Amino acid sequence: MATFKAPKGTYDLLPPRSASFLAVREAISAPLRNSGYGYVETPGFEDVKLFSRGVGESTDIVSKEMYTLTTKGGDELALRPEGTASVLRAALQGNLHKQGILPVKLWYSGSYYRYERAQAGRYRHFSQVGAEAIGAEDPALDAELIILADQAYRSLGLRNFRILLNSLGDKECRPVYREALQGFLRGLDLDEETVRRAEINPLRVLDDKRTDVQKQLVGAPMLRDYLCDACKAYHEEVRALVTAAGVAFEDDEKLVRGLDYYTRTTFEFVHDGLGSQSAVGGGGRYDGLSEMIGGPALPSVGWALGVDRTVLALEAEGVELNIPAATSVFAVALGEAKPAVFGLVTELRKAGVAADMSYGGKGLKGAMKDANRSGARFAIVAGDRDLAEGVVQLKDMESGEQAAVPVAELVATIQARLA
Repeated sequence: MATFKAPKGTYDLLPPRSASFLAVREAISAPLRNSGYGYVETPGFEDVKLFSRGVGESTDIVSKEMYTLTTKGGDELALRPEGTASVLRAALQGNLHKQGILPVKLWYSGSYYRYERAQAGRYRHFSQVGAEAIGAEDPALDAELIILADQAYRSLGLRNFRILLNSLGDKECRPVYREALQGFLRGLDLDEETVRRAEINPLRVLDDKRTDVQKQLVGAPMLRDYLCDACKAYHEEVRALVTAAGVAFEDDEKLVRGLDYYTRTTFEFVHDGLGSQSAVGGGGRYDGLSEMIGGPALPSVGWALGVDRTVLALEAEGVELNIPAATSVFAVALGEAKPAVFGLVTELRKAGVAADMSYGGKGLKGAMKDANRSGARFAIVAGDRDLAEGVVQLKDMESGEQAAVPVAELVATIQARLA
């Protein structure tokens, strides 16, 4: 019989590496939880129109990469390719914007799906932690999110990443730049699909990674020369706030995001140790998205950081995360002592001590091998004679020292020694 494998472009998270993914999720979300962001969770699939309207019909995500399906009832759904549209939809549906406190600050974590060419660092199923601040137009929010992402990365020990920053203008000044850019692009030798993209969303051509396209873009009009006074002032305030926080960034005049909903502030986090897939996260301001998906005007800003990419960046830098052993105490029962030892393990767990035990009726030698593999700091060994005397043997797995401890004092003794 053939064995099953994970679909192409996906991966399984298995111990011990999965612990790194959990640690990254925790580190990214910690600054958010400390800054007023509440947790939100959305379905893994949504109405396909949510993404076609919000992300943009012309984007590769919508036109080529979405996993779509038709339900038995005839509904057209899509596995979520990104988080922002879903989170904003949930906030609108839950009327969070009507509860009197704006911005609504939310964070989320989950899996996302895009049908892309599978390669190192780019998967068809990937994991992100994201944050959205909904309902306020304030440079301090843009700066806050950039600073919190920087804080999260540095808390993990990541150092060789760069923050790229740009402004995409707004509905007042971007149309003028769009017209100028389209005029420039019409004079280039571009393939049919890129020509079509230039007519729908010319800014996205600037993000084309192909060398032959980039060579032709030399001399293209720059958005900075077309920003209105309001957008210039807004961007300068974002830059000043980020700088005052001691966070370094690079101005990147060609930086655009692959989604249509971005306005004004846009940023990306890149790590040069990851080759062509250098982006580990990114985001920006999306002041018109709420209206695109049927809501009221709610200027907003957010980002999503890739958990997979962050783990790869840590590995590229050789950073070893300080991940505590999953088990603090490992118990070994000899003879007929299993029921009593099982009870002790249960008591340790109730007291908040991470505890495990040997299963399957192994002898002392095999059970102690399990104890070593578990990474536990202490091992409990108990046989019939020990229990008859009201004690268990407590072994320090680091020093090798072993001593009898009264059963009644076991939990308190272990808690004190682990403290």
